[in-house]
Amino acid sequence: MSAVEYHGDHRARLMRFGLWLRDHRGAVMALQWGVVVVYAVLLIGPAILPLPPAGAHVWDNLTLLAQFLFWGVWWPGVLLSMLVFGRLWCGLFCPEGALSEFAARHGRGRATPRWIRWKGWPFTAFVLTTVYGQMISVYQYPLAVLLILGGSTLAAMAVGWMYGRNKRVWCRYLCPVNGVFGLLAKLAPVHYGVDRTQWSAPQQRPQAMQPFTCAPLVAVKTMQGTSACHMCGRCAGYRDAVELKSRRPDHEVVNLAAETASIWDSLLIITGLMGVAIGAFQWSASPWFVGAKQALATWLVQHDVYWPLEQSLPWYLLTNYPARNDVLTLLDGAVLMLYITVAAVVISAAVGLPLALAVRISGTWNWRRFHHVSHGLIPLAAVGVILGLSSMTVTQLRADGFALEWIGAVRFWALAAAVAASGYLLVRILARQAHGVRLALASGAAACAFGAPLCAWWLLFWHW
Repeated sequence: MSAVEYHGDHRARLMRFGLWLRDHRGAVMALQWGVVVVYAVLLIGPAILPLPPAGAHVWDNLTLLAQFLFWGVWWPGVLLSMLVFGRLWCGLFCPEGALSEFAARHGRGRATPRWIRWKGWPFTAFVLTTVYGQMISVYQYPLAVLLILGGSTLAAMAVGWMYGRNKRVWCRYLCPVNGVFGLLAKLAPVHYGVDRTQWSAPQQRPQAMQPFTCAPLVAVKTMQGTSACHMCGRCAGYRDAVELKSRRPDHEVVNLAAETASIWDSLLIITGLMGVAIGAFQWSASPWFVGAKQALATWLVQHDVYWPLEQSLPWYLLTNYPARNDVLTLLDGAVLMLYITVAAVVISAAVGLPLALAVRISGTWNWRRFHHVSHGLIPLAAVGVILGLSSMTVTQLRADGFALEWIGAVRFWALAAAVAASGYLLVRILARQAHGVRLALASGAAACAFGAPLCAWWLLFWHW
C-alpha cells in the first residue's frame, strides 16, 4: 500500500467512525449510563463501608480498589486520552457530563447568566479544588472523594437543570478540569474539521441537513480547534462539511493559539498545572514542610500560643480521622496552604520569567505572545500531573508487595519525552517571530523554564 493509499484509507476510517458515533446515539448513551453506574458504585460504596483494616489489599477491599481506580488508573488515563483522542472522554464516557445533560433535558432551560460565563472559572475552580482536596486528603479517604467528586456531580446536575436546555453548561464553564482538558486536547492528532466553504454551499442531500445539538455549546460553523469540542460526533457529516480527521499534533498550539491564547491559559499552565499541582503532590513528602511546621510550632510555644497546635476541624474542612492517627491541626492546615502557595509563586516566577525573556528576545513584547509561548509547556505540565497522580498507584502497589523497580526509568523517560516535546513546541512558536541567532537565544532562554518543574519532580521522585 502506497503512502497516498494509506492516508486515504486512514482518513476514510476516521470519517466512518465519526459518522458511526452520530448514527448510534443509543449505543453511546448506553455506554454513558454504564459508566455512571460504575462511577456511582466506586464513589458511594467505599463511603458507606468501614475504612480498610490493616493488611487489606487492592484486590480484596472495595475502598482500596476505588482509590486505585480513581487516582491511579481513571484520572491519569483520562488525561492521557486528551493528548491522544481529544475530549473523547467528555463526549462519550464522562458520567458528570452525561448526568448534567440529562438534567438539562428535563430542567428549566433558563439562559446562562453572565457570572457563569466568566472566563476565569477553569483556572479558579482547578486551584480551589486541588487545594481543598489536599486539606481533606481526597486521595486517602472515601468520604473526601464523595464530597469533592460527588459534590461536583450534584452541582453539575443542578446547573444543568437550571440552565441551558439540552446543553452542558457546567461542562463548558464550571467543571474544575474543563480548562485542563481543553489545554491537553490542543495536542490531539484528531479533530472534527469544518469546511466553511462546503458549509455555505447549497445542499443536495437531505440527510446532511439533519439538525443536531452541540451539548458543549460550540459554534461548530466557526470551530477550528479541539479545546471545547467533546468529540461526540453529533455534528459529523452536517452539510457534508464536518468530518473527523487527522491533523498535526502541533497545529493548534503553534498556529491557532497565537490568536486565542489568554491570560487564563498562562495561569492554568504555569501557576495551576506547574505550581499549585506540584505543591499539592509534594508537600506530604517534603522535609521543608516538616521544617516549616516545626519552626512555627517552636515560635508559638515560645509565645505561649498552643491552640493552633491542638485545635482541629471537622473532616470536611481539614483531615480529621483520630482512629487512623491522621489529624491535621490548624497549624498543619496553615502550613499546607502556605507550602502550596509558596510553591506556586516560586515555580510561576521561575517558569514565567524565562518565557518572558524569550518573548522579548524573539521580537516585540506583548502579553498575547507570552500567553502563546506558554502553550509550549503543555506537554511537560501534562506529563507532570499524570506522573503525580500515578504516584498514588505506585505507593499502593508497593504496599501490596509489588517491587516496581522499573518505575524510576519510566518516570525519567516520560519527563524526558515531555521536555523534548515542549522544547519542540517552544521553538516552533518562537520561530513565528525570530530566526537565526535570535531564535537560538530565545529558545535557550525558554528552555530555562524547564528547570524549576524538573527540579521539583526530581525532589519528589528520586531525592526525598
